[in-house]
Amino acid sequence: MSDPQVSFLLERVLASGGYSVIKTQDWPSTQKELQSKSPAMIILSDKLGESNGLDVAAELAQRWPAIPLLLFVEEDTPELLKKALSVGVSDYLCLPLRAEDITNAVQRSLEKARQRREWVLLETRRNTASLQRKVDELEALARLGRSITGSLDLDSVLSAIVDAAVELTGAEEGSLLLLDESTGELYMRAARNFQDEFVRTFRLPVQDTLAGSVLRTGKPALLDEATPQKIKTAYLVHSLVYVPLQLHDRVFGVLGVDNRHERLPFKDRDVKLLSAFAEYAVIAIENARLYANTILERNKLETVLTQIQDGVIVLDLDQRILLVNHTAQLAFSLSDQPLAGKKLNEVFSQSEILELVDSAGKSLSNRQEITVDDGRIFSILVTPIPAIGLAITMHDITNLKKLDRIKSDFVSTVSHDLRSPLTAIMGYVELIERAGTVNDMQRDFIRRVHVNVTNITSLMDDLLNLSHIESGFDGSKDKIYLDQLVSYSADNFSKQFSDKNLKLVYEIPDAVPPLYANAIQLRQMLDNLLANAVKYTPSNGTVTIHMEVEQNQIIIQVRDSGIGIPPMDLPYIFDKFYRAGNVGNEVTGTGLGLAIVKSIVENHNGRIWVDSIVGQGSTFTVVLPLGQP
Repeated sequence: MSDPQVSFLLERVLASGGYSVIKTQDWPSTQKELQSKSPAMIILSDKLGESNGLDVAAELAQRWPAIPLLLFVEEDTPELLKKALSVGVSDYLCLPLRAEDITNAVQRSLEKARQRREWVLLETRRNTASLQRKVDELEALARLGRSITGSLDLDSVLSAIVDAAVELTGAEEGSLLLLDESTGELYMRAARNFQDEFVRTFRLPVQDTLAGSVLRTGKPALLDEATPQKIKTAYLVHSLVYVPLQLHDRVFGVLGVDNRHERLPFKDRDVKLLSAFAEYAVIAIENARLYANTILERNKLETVLTQIQDGVIVLDLDQRILLVNHTAQLAFSLSDQPLAGKKLNEVFSQSEILELVDSAGKSLSNRQEITVDDGRIFSILVTPIPAIGLAITMHDITNLKKLDRIKSDFVSTVSHDLRSPLTAIMGYVELIERAGTVNDMQRDFIRRVHVNVTNITSLMDDLLNLSHIESGFDGSKDKIYLDQLVSYSADNFSKQFSDKNLKLVYEIPDAVPPLYANAIQLRQMLDNLLANAVKYTPSNGTVTIHMEVEQNQIIIQVRDSGIGIPPMDLPYIFDKFYRAGNVGNEVTGTGLGLAIVKSIVENHNGRIWVDSIVGQGSTFTVVLPLGQP
């Protein structure tokens, strides 16, 4: 304040009114005081030291808009007053000064400041309430989202959705209606603030009802009438909102809230909020449906795997047990205790199974025969299952083995009994021409008899060889090199390869370890496989001999580009006397060659199988263990 007398007067009047007064003489000192204190009012002169009071007032109003400014002017002019009001001065004083003028001006300015603060506070509360409501809505949506993703209990999720809809819209009641496909009516799946008896018996037709129109059109409905509207008998409402539950353009239910007592209207905001809840309800219902279908299919699968007569063992990618059905448990005398989650080698000690599983996907062999404690024989097949692990299937072949043994015994007996008569017939046929002259027709008959007796004798020889192999005679095994046997056998067929212009391809590694086996039997095995390939491969075809060493076994394959084997014949191709259906009568054979090969392989504890495509060729795969001397 530039005038000391005015300053003194203002200080006395304000002090007598109970105000605390701080005086400053220039603008820098004023700034310093304002930074350390927050005054209720500032009274300044239009002349403040070297500074212009109006300029100072403008800066104060900009930096501290909540503090009222009272301006003292020595000379009252309209231009000065206009400028003072434009910079934000709340009131002004001019000479002559009276105490009551000073008090009234101060009180008016403070009252205006108080009213301004209250208005700002009120607006802040309003805005905060709106923001809080939105925050509550977002929290409710987030809570429902967590409930849907964290729970598969449909009843609790739908009840939580209806509860949240009632609370956030301020409604009195809420309900979730679903369509009963059998009756075409809507029933209450979840409800809030309805009596239990009303919920159980509630049925609403689709025709001529507000909920039915929402179901048909797929659009929300907002009801806000002055008089109560009848939704159903004894169900009158003042206001109501229905939104559809829709999935893939199909509406299957309605979510709604209503007011039956209070006449509180709903707004578009409530419709949007309810629509968001409806989407969560659709997700929850669909999740529950998918989960129920998954459980149903899983139960069906478990029932099939449990009741099936074949043994089934399912492993994960870490060779941990996922499933062992009842047949497999009985076969290996496993207890009924839970096996899921255990490692395979913790439950099964059979080396055949463990080795077969370890080599799954890495070896050409995926089959094995195993004899369990009760004497039964199972054929085991290991099949990789992508993204899951392995499936081990066990087929009981005990009866087949018994039948095969009985048939072998019968064949062996018949072969011995027929050998002597055939030898006699052959001898007499050779003596006919020595007994006298025969004509050309007789000579042709003799030749035919000789050829057929020779074929029958060859058949008997094959049968006897097969019987000897299956009986275990001549089971001595020595150190041999299979690659050398392959070369000897291939050389033996060089003329047949040349006559049909067949190409022979070798795929044999440089170093093949020795094999402890019966050399005569393995030579016979290779001869039969090559003879089979030559016989059924047309001219200008290719025969490939592939060999590889894997772990403790040798794998040999004979591939041809021949006529192939029909799928229906593959299971029986190693049976005695069986010939594929696509083989013509012009191709001679006894049907025992592959049966002999299989017996030789089994006699060496090996495995054999065939893969074939009609018109493209066949691949016979033999797996032989290296064995020990």
